[in-house]
Amino acid sequence: MSFRKSIRDGFLGRAFAMIGAANAVSASVEAGRRPKARDLRELGIDPSMFGRINH
Repeated sequence: MSFRKSIRDGFLGRAFAMIGAANAVSASVEAGRRPKARDLRELGIDPSMFGRINH
């Protein structure tokens, strides 16, 4: 496995994906929009349950 692939698929890749998803969800909520299901799943939130959260 190449060094680049190991970073992308390893801890650093997951960390950057999670930070990006958190940023996208935060911006969506602040703008009054529903976040993308992909971003919610990245954060461990069930997209079908998100609408039931009081925010």
